[in-house]
Amino acid sequence: MNNDEKNRLASIVLAPYIQKAYALISISRKTGGNQFRHAMATMSILIDYHYIDSVLLKAAILHDLLEDFHEAREENIREIQDEDVEEVIRLVKEVTRHFPESKREFYERLLHQGSKKAKILKCADVISNLTDLHIDNISLNKIKTNLNLYEKFILPMALQVNHNMHLEIEDLIQSRRLYVKSYHKDWFSTLLKRNA
Repeated sequence: MNNDEKNRLASIVLAPYIQKAYALISISRKTGGNQFRHAMATMSILIDYHYIDSVLLKAAILHDLLEDFHEAREENIREIQDEDVEEVIRLVKEVTRHFPESKREFYERLLHQGSKKAKILKCADVISNLTDLHIDNISLNKIKTNLNLYEKFILPMALQVNHNMHLEIEDLIQSRRLYVKSYHKDWFSTLLKRNA
């Protein structure tokens, strides 16, 4: 991070958004941890890729709030009352799956109709999800399904917005496919017995 990026980041007031996202602590992730940590990781990935954009970072913090915390409403976010809040709400809604929309339909909608910021945010979200994908807490079928969806929709999306994100997602998909391929039914039991 260069000094200009540091100064821009220092000028972004994130605390009110972090406070709203704190509600996500009560939402556990199957991979361990909670949705609040995932939201913060997603924001950190954007910073890692030098996206020092106030709307994008604020939306990253809240990107799962409306979808995962069912008590949350747009009005709750609007209470923040800063200059970015309406644009943040629009972006959060854009990256929120609209039930009964399937994941496939959601990703396809984002790929073909999503704004550039929505695509960037979704790529950071997927990078965080891929780094958390482990066979000890998610079924092999679900992992395979997610990897197929990421390959079909998220990789082309990443290619549209950031070549380096595309490379990272591609590498993560390949490494997770190898991970799944090398897994066999008794592997985990054997490992547990060895460590007992």
